[in-house]
Amino acid sequence: MNKKRIAIITVLLALVTYALYSYFSTSSNDTIYLTSKVKKGDFISEVITSGEAQSTSLKNINGPENLRKFKLRDIKIQDLIPEGTIVKKGDYVGRLDPSGVNEQILDARLNLETAQSKYTQQQLDTTLSLKQERNAIKDLRFSMEETKLELKQSIYEPPATIKKLEIKLEKAERDLKEKLENYNIKKKQANAKMVEVGTEVSKIKKEVNNLLELLKSFTIYSNGNGMITYVKEWNGTKRKVGSSISPWDPSIASLPDLTKMESKTYANEVDIRKIKKGLPVKVGFDAFPDVELDGVVTDVANVGEKKRGSDIKVFQVLIKLKETNENIRPGMTTSNRILTFEKKDVLSIPLEAVFSKDSITYVYTKSGFSITKKQIEIGDSNNDAVIVRKGLSENDLVYLNKPEGYEAAEIIKLN
Repeated sequence: MNKKRIAIITVLLALVTYALYSYFSTSSNDTIYLTSKVKKGDFISEVITSGEAQSTSLKNINGPENLRKFKLRDIKIQDLIPEGTIVKKGDYVGRLDPSGVNEQILDARLNLETAQSKYTQQQLDTTLSLKQERNAIKDLRFSMEETKLELKQSIYEPPATIKKLEIKLEKAERDLKEKLENYNIKKKQANAKMVEVGTEVSKIKKEVNNLLELLKSFTIYSNGNGMITYVKEWNGTKRKVGSSISPWDPSIASLPDLTKMESKTYANEVDIRKIKKGLPVKVGFDAFPDVELDGVVTDVANVGEKKRGSDIKVFQVLIKLKETNENIRPGMTTSNRILTFEKKDVLSIPLEAVFSKDSITYVYTKSGFSITKKQIEIGDSNNDAVIVRKGLSENDLVYLNKPEGYEAAEIIKLN
């Protein structure tokens, strides 16, 4: 009896082993069939991008603001402290190349010497000219006194002689009056010329002083407390030693507010349709894998731009960090998981399990020892899975690749 029971058990075990082998073994052409269970739970869709941390509030440290006044452009940065240096207000930051200003100072000083020489020469000429005029006036007055004396002593002279002396005195008075008028005019002319050359001297002196003040401003000091970060050029490269500043963009560095940070990232044309303002984001940092901060999408670009070195168009997305962390610095690489939507307590299957034909969406399901081709209704999807609205139940087994020999099978339609 025991032998008979053992034989029956052995046959049953063989049948079960064969069934299991048939179920899990490869087909005749060694095709491996992968399966997955229908899961029930929370379903989320995320757009994952990499970006760069930056401050939303920063103070620029600028070079001289009056470069245009002195016709200076493309001033090279001669020295700059390392990026990331913590500075206080008034600390040394960098220095600009002063060669252009030094040339102007040299020219201005030469012009000043020339103007001062002209001023001195004009002063001497004016002194000599007016002295000659004054001497001529004195001579006329002496001549008038002599004529008056002669006239006084000529009371007994003939009338013709007296008349001649009177005419001579009248002419001398007229000449003196004219000479005095000419002297006043020449004095005014001399004063005007002195003012002109004096103004030129003052103008050049002021120019020299302004240039010397400008030269002092070529040494740059911090205008606040914080951490030095390099500003970026139009092409994305950082402005450093050897770079140039211009009157239109005189900044050489910046002081970001580390309590107000955001992540700047870019999304492709497919993902940008899912991203909207206000979506929650989990922001990670490559430099600190254990740090993950909450964020929110604050801006989504409407116009795309070409990705550098590629023809692919991307759209800029700004993500504000809701939290701060003392380790986070501008320029750090970020990983951004943007939650585009979330649904609770739904059924989902891998995307690979979904097939379609003639606008009908279906799956291959395992039912006992048979395979069924079944229509389903799907909903939203993410990069890995799709929501199943109708046609499947939790823990149903679906195939991730088409079972051989079932492609022509009839699809069981939904009721």
